[in-house]
Amino acid sequence: MDIVRKTLHWYFSKNALPYYCILAIDALIIIFLNVFGFYWQFGGNVVASVFWMLLLGSVITMIPFLVGFRIFHTYSGIIRFSSFADLYRVAYAVIVGSVLTAIISYVSPDDDWLIVPNEKTLALILIAGTMLMWAWRVMVRLLYTSIQTSENVRAAFIYGTKSGGVAIAKTVNSQEPRKYIVKGFVSPLKEMQLRYLMGAKVYPDDDDLPELMKEQHIKVLLVSPFQTEYFRGRNNLIDKLIANKIKIMMMPPAEVWDGKEDSIVHLQEVEIEDLLPREEIEIDMKQIENMLRGKKILITGAAGSIGSEIVNQIAQFAPANLILIDQAETPMHDVRLRLAKQYPHIQAETIVTSITNSGHMEKIFAEYRPDYVFHAAAYKHVPMMEDNPAIAVQNNVYGTRVIADLAVKYGTAKFVMISTDKAVNPTNVMGCSKRICEIYCQSLNEAIKNQTKDLEAGNMDAPKLLQADGTPACTHFVTTRFGNVLGSNGSVIPLFREQIKNGGPLTVTHPDIIRFFMLIPEACKLVLEAGTMGKGGEIFVFDMGKPVRIADLAQRMIDLSGAQNVTIEYTGLRDGEKLYEEVLNDQEQTIPTANKKIKIAKVREYPYEEACRNEESLLEISRNFDDMSIVRKMKEIVPEYKSRQSKYEVLDN
Repeated sequence: MDIVRKTLHWYFSKNALPYYCILAIDALIIIFLNVFGFYWQFGGNVVASVFWMLLLGSVITMIPFLVGFRIFHTYSGIIRFSSFADLYRVAYAVIVGSVLTAIISYVSPDDDWLIVPNEKTLALILIAGTMLMWAWRVMVRLLYTSIQTSENVRAAFIYGTKSGGVAIAKTVNSQEPRKYIVKGFVSPLKEMQLRYLMGAKVYPDDDDLPELMKEQHIKVLLVSPFQTEYFRGRNNLIDKLIANKIKIMMMPPAEVWDGKEDSIVHLQEVEIEDLLPREEIEIDMKQIENMLRGKKILITGAAGSIGSEIVNQIAQFAPANLILIDQAETPMHDVRLRLAKQYPHIQAETIVTSITNSGHMEKIFAEYRPDYVFHAAAYKHVPMMEDNPAIAVQNNVYGTRVIADLAVKYGTAKFVMISTDKAVNPTNVMGCSKRICEIYCQSLNEAIKNQTKDLEAGNMDAPKLLQADGTPACTHFVTTRFGNVLGSNGSVIPLFREQIKNGGPLTVTHPDIIRFFMLIPEACKLVLEAGTMGKGGEIFVFDMGKPVRIADLAQRMIDLSGAQNVTIEYTGLRDGEKLYEEVLNDQEQTIPTANKKIKIAKVREYPYEEACRNEESLLEISRNFDDMSIVRKMKEIVPEYKSRQSKYEVLDN
């Protein structure tokens, strides 16, 4: 048996069988059956007496069958990957050959030197010939499957039984080299359970599945693209699969399946991002394209996690010009190289500078006069800003005002500001600084809107908010709020990966701390859609899905990694950190939009003059770098700001 296995392995390690070999085998089957049919009818003595005439007739009989083989290309496939389509072609070819042979037999003269098949022999060739040609193809495929299974091919179940699951099964069965052998399917549909599909049993989707797979030595679960969203919600099942060392394979998040079998070629072992429950986000990309195509777009914070993804998504819509601003030199260089490679036709300006450099910002706006501004630049790390409130004010608050005022002055049509859920009932300096930015942008939008109404009604002689050319301001300001994005710079998932790599422990601040998560591309798509639908003055909040316990996230990452003896260490809440984040203030209400994932927050509004006075006063105080004085003023501006785990708690008393 070992010799046979080695021989088969040697054979299948070579290239596909040449077409003339396949043709020769099929031809020999026809010749053999023609001779056997004559023997079956007339006996061995008669065969012996006319053997050479019979053999000549068999060879001539091959001609019409070769015509059939040629028409249906029965010899052009790779035998080890034979499918039903290949077997159909064989049957059609034999039928054509049999019909042509019958016609030749009918019209040919009766010659002693030529023996052609009669009706019984043709029937034998038609039935037995088709079966034998099928049989040797199926045998080769089964032998190949057997050999491949013994050579590090992993047994797998497929989660999903409809078109997606079947397509995965067909794809993995025809992979070269083969990686998996399908031993079963899993379905949440009761009508499919305990049936058979493609020769494999369909098992129920229940919490006992991991134990069943372990008993049957199934090491892999391949998830259908149509079942991904449902599967993500099966937390207990996922945890048990991981605990039983069963690998979960999915398509990458960025893949879009078009329904074709050969498009499922990127099954990959899941990352933690793939397993967090979230709903599919539907975006009107056409409307966004109509807004941005051929326009000049300025993006601040363009080298950051959010900013760089906004750059990638907007570049797809062929803007006339991209003006990209960030003070991080190396990441900006990376953005420049990526744009030059992926979008060489787009004119892109990568400018290393700070949004607080008002002189440089003025020069940029005066030169490019952007149609749209996406303002993503901000200092975002809570503990850092808790220790540096002056910088939080000067960068986040003052920097936003610089960009907003210049957008008004140079006629920007729409200004979209990226805010955070930490601006809701803020408990830290960073969150409060972003809330003050929201207040300024919303009050500026309201002032422009009221000015426009007064001008249209003839109630104002001299508008105060003007563009550089002296015409009244017309910019619309839109704010977007969302929570944590997966994999962003400094976020918890990259930190945990690094800690696992180093052998642990994984540091979690509190056992009960929870956070909302969203993929960066998803968050940025919502930003673009909110910017499209915004009329000015709105604060859009995103449905971030279900919150996730950070401790559970850490444990699942440890289990997924397969790392041994890696523990979780609780370090205590950091300065200004909440146990949970909110997206809306308790007193706020929301208004639905056309997109169920986006709502409009109804928030307290501030008069523009008051917002200006507050910002000027806060900026002046920040120049003294007196932390307590700065935070005291921030709490005056945002009364709901109550510090937690912070030295500034004394100011709340």
